[in-house]
Amino acid sequence: MQLTQCAVIGVGYLGRFHARKYAELPGAELVAVVDIDEQAARQSAQDCGCRAVTDYRDVIGQVDAVSIAVPTVRHFDIARDFLDAGVHVLLEKPIASTLDEARTLTRLARERGVVFQIGHLERFNAAFANLGGFELNPLFIESHRVAPFKPRGTDVSVVLDLMIHDIDLILGMVKSPVRSLAANGTPVLSDDIDIVNARLEFENGCVANVTSSRVSVKSERRMRIFQPEAYISVDFQNCGLAIHRIGDREMFPGVPEILREESSFENNDPLKCEIESFLSALRDGTPVVVTGEDGLLALETAMRISALVESAPSTGHARSA
Repeated sequence: MQLTQCAVIGVGYLGRFHARKYAELPGAELVAVVDIDEQAARQSAQDCGCRAVTDYRDVIGQVDAVSIAVPTVRHFDIARDFLDAGVHVLLEKPIASTLDEARTLTRLARERGVVFQIGHLERFNAAFANLGGFELNPLFIESHRVAPFKPRGTDVSVVLDLMIHDIDLILGMVKSPVRSLAANGTPVLSDDIDIVNARLEFENGCVANVTSSRVSVKSERRMRIFQPEAYISVDFQNCGLAIHRIGDREMFPGVPEILREESSFENNDPLKCEIESFLSALRDGTPVVVTGEDGLLALETAMRISALVESAPSTGHARSA
């Protein structure tokens, strides 16, 4: 098998994990890690047995594919240069800082005929991925994604940092335009929004109630999906899945039995699955799981929610059609 020549751009907290996965995968050769922090680049390169580089432009022409894990404000410039050079790109979420930037990147990837995948990692959480064999027709969705405060990620609001994961999952499941939005939220420990609740109403009648916080006492990443004759609970944090369905018998006279199926996926490695999916798409032409268009739609919805909260009066509550 010919090895895919790869590099990781940005080896901060998340980029270091990307680099390790590429170094471990048999079909990939990690050529270099890139970071403007020379010490960080050298440390990651030493860990992974590759070259340390401080300017990403130096690896253009030397690699087939890159993961980009730099701060969001740098996404556009760096991803644009690689896409324009015909390099396949796995870009961490959110896709870009603005919708115009996101549209430009998706158009450029299409024109150059390269794989462009957005790093919405929860798509590869085994608990969620195993819903693929279950017919989904959500009527109501409730999600909670909360965590203690960490300085990392505060360059964007909690909507773009945490909530966008659930926005992406929900939009992919419902597959209907958003009819209206309501949201409230507030800063707590940073200068940006730290806790938000949003209500999304879709044209097909589905409603999603989404809460995200980065100022909570404990962590939770859970989604509950209600649909005709079924209730599904996805525990992203503990990688668990529970499906409750109406059975053929009766629990009591006139009351149908409830069948419960539980699954646990203890050895799931979502990042490895994400990178393997990316490499498979560029080698074998398998469908990209999270396309640039998916990233654009998630960003557009997240930015609508952020704008609602930021423009709200002191109550922090706003609604839009």
